[in-house]
Amino acid sequence: MSVELEGKLIQVLPEQTGEGRNGRWKKQEFVIETEDRYPRKILIQLWNDKADMIHDYKEGDKIKASVNIDSREVNDGKWFTNVKAWRLQKVEDASPGAPQSDAPMPGDQEAPPSSEADQNAPGQGDDLPF
Repeated sequence: MSVELEGKLIQVLPEQTGEGRNGRWKKQEFVIETEDRYPRKILIQLWNDKADMIHDYKEGDKIKASVNIDSREVNDGKWFTNVKAWRLQKVEDASPGAPQSDAPMPGDQEAPPSSEADQNAPGQGDDLPF
């Protein structure tokens, strides 16, 4: 599932690194606060080669994060949800009267699948409505 979240960067947490069965890994977490009527704080993760993307931003910046949301079950009934970003963009304050557009920019692409299972999901890749 790919979603875009927009909010103000309120905290960048310390980078975490480690060694796993597939080699070294790096994780960078940060928190944004939405600007909805009832603001929410959301912890977002950046992994491996994407971890350095947050260094282009500072606390207080308005950003848009393209994320994949994934949940998994651990220990019989305990579920954990991860929000993993694959793209970050700075949101500029629009001046009054400026045209707004949600049209994709050249070079924008669909969200990469979050796992191998997503690539093989039924109904993916065809544009039939059923």
